[in-house]
Amino acid sequence: MSSIVNVVLYQAGWLACVLGAAHGMPWAGVVAAAAIVAWHLSRAGQPRAEARLIAAAIVVGAVFETLLVQAGWVRYAEGALVAGTAPVWMVALWAMFATTLNVSLRPLRTHPWVAAVLGAVGAPLAYYAGARLGALQLADFHAGLAAIAIGWAWLTPLLLASARRNDGFTRP
Repeated sequence: MSSIVNVVLYQAGWLACVLGAAHGMPWAGVVAAAAIVAWHLSRAGQPRAEARLIAAAIVVGAVFETLLVQAGWVRYAEGALVAGTAPVWMVALWAMFATTLNVSLRPLRTHPWVAAVLGAVGAPLAYYAGARLGALQLADFHAGLAAIAIGWAWLTPLLLASARRNDGFTRP
């Protein structure tokens, strides 16, 4: 049951972030994401471990998204605190993604190749959906989606490895 709730909350937060950015209200998604992350941490047996994982995902996500912006592959509609960097709502999505790693995506932790393939396929689809909803633009469509696929194919297993070390849902 917790995996279903985890997936539903992540998807609701994704919609809040993307639609908020698309409609000039990027902070609405950030607030929703913060509430989801707070709820997730309140459910963890070891919230500090989960908080470390979320912090790692925030750093990884902020760097990756900023690289996409700097390369000119992605343009975000709203929410960057500093021009040329990742918008806060996108970084909030990475924080929420981290909440799935030790819950609904737990089975992928021992299957890095499957995680890589799912990251390489799922992430470009999510970015494409975000672009269709108006939250971002894929400035160079093919190169942008390729970079996203390659990045997520590498970063998904990396974050899942971090999740094994920072598992707030397994008793010590």
